[in-house]
Amino acid sequence: MFTQANLFLILLLAIALIAKNQSLLFAVSVLLIIKIIGLDQKLLPTIQSKGINWGVTIITIAVLVPIATGEIGFKQLGEAMRSSYAWIALGAGIAVALIAKNGLTLLENDPHITTALVIGTILAVALFGGVAVGPLIGAGIAYIAMQIVKLFTS
Repeated sequence: MFTQANLFLILLLAIALIAKNQSLLFAVSVLLIIKIIGLDQKLLPTIQSKGINWGVTIITIAVLVPIATGEIGFKQLGEAMRSSYAWIALGAGIAVALIAKNGLTLLENDPHITTALVIGTILAVALFGGVAVGPLIGAGIAYIAMQIVKLFTS
C-alpha cells in the first residue's frame, strides 16, 4: 500500500485539499481508487496512452456546446469576424494548436521531460489555480525552445 507512487499520490491529494483544487483532487482520487482496488495494471496503461486524447475530446465537446445549443450560430460568427479581437483569437487558436502538436510528440518520446512538465503543471494547478492543459502546451513550448537552442548550438 505504501509504495513511493502511493505516497506521491497522497502528497498530491494533500496539496489538492490545501489548495482547494477540485480537478487535482478528483484526478488523484480516481488514480488512488484504481490502485487500491487493484485495477492499476489494467487501466493505468490505457489511461496513460489515451488520456490526453480523451481530455482534448472532452474539452472540444465543451467548447462546441454553445453551437449545439444554438447560442452561437452563423450570425454570431459573422459578427465576431468583424472584430480585431476575434482575428487575434483566431491566430492564437491556430498557434496554440500547432504548438500543442509538437508538445504531444515530445510527451510521447521524452519521458524525463514529461516528468518535469507534469510536476510543473501540478504546481501551477495546485498553487496558482492553473488549468491542467499545461503539459501539452508546456511540452509544445519546450519543444520550440529546444529547437531554438539546437539552432544556436549546432
